[in-house]
Amino acid sequence: MKDNDTGMKDCIVIGAGTAGLSAALTLARARRSTLVIDAGQQSNLAAPGIGGLLGHDRGPPAEFYSAGRAQLMAYPSVEIHRDLIADAIQEDDASFTVTYSSGRRERVRSMVLAAGMDYCYPQLHGMDERWGHSVFHCPFCHGWELRDRPMGVLANGAVGVHGALNLRAWSDQITLLTNGSRLTNQQREQLAVGGVGLDERPIAAFDGPGTELRTAVFADGEALSIGALLVKTTLYQRSSLARSLGASLTEPDEMLSVEAIKVDAMFRTGVPGLYAAGDAATSVPPSMAAAMASGYLAGAAAAVQSATGY
Repeated sequence: MKDNDTGMKDCIVIGAGTAGLSAALTLARARRSTLVIDAGQQSNLAAPGIGGLLGHDRGPPAEFYSAGRAQLMAYPSVEIHRDLIADAIQEDDASFTVTYSSGRRERVRSMVLAAGMDYCYPQLHGMDERWGHSVFHCPFCHGWELRDRPMGVLANGAVGVHGALNLRAWSDQITLLTNGSRLTNQQREQLAVGGVGLDERPIAAFDGPGTELRTAVFADGEALSIGALLVKTTLYQRSSLARSLGASLTEPDEMLSVEAIKVDAMFRTGVPGLYAAGDAATSVPPSMAAAMASGYLAGAAAAVQSATGY
């Protein structure tokens, strides 16, 4: 572990979700001086349990993050700050100067961006309070807990058909809700062959007690009984740092609606010393398992760069 005379740290990890904690642990075990910035904005905190992470399946997300932070604090080279980064610039020597929201500044040799994503979905009445419970974006994360209920899929076009057909593994009562959009005849035939219902009427609201979902209420006043809702969601960068530092981003498309930071196999962004991991750097559907692996690789790459310069 080294800090030079200026007190420059080896790495700063922006974000303390699964990827950020994983990257920081890898750096800590490589004896790299590491700052972790935790804004407390982990995307799955709204969910009652973690879905599909080996060793932590169905455990509360908050407990997972608390345990991760506690493990990190056992390493003397790690500091965790509950803060936000307002700005970051790359200096002529390729190091980074980061500015906290409080105005405080730090100088670091490398940076791992793991701030996560903002999940954007149609703003229909009754969805926000059920998000992460009976309204969800990933069947692999939530499908088991919601299995065998009548389910709706809120989407349209090819992505709606694909999502509805895939959801049949968790329920045999699936209805695609297009909220006023019209499918092609070929798409209608695909749904019919797959045994999936279709309702193209505009939706007014989703209703049910607390976080539970019981009905989709249409604009004409009629209702459909459903107990869960899969929603097409577009993921956008939560932090502007990747763009401001010159990293390239993907453009969301119909099937993979993710504005991801472009990285190589070791999660290098192409900007010297800048790495990205987790949801922010994956163009495929996000998961905690993938985030943990990407954090490990980004942390390892940053540790090697700190030691070798490349």
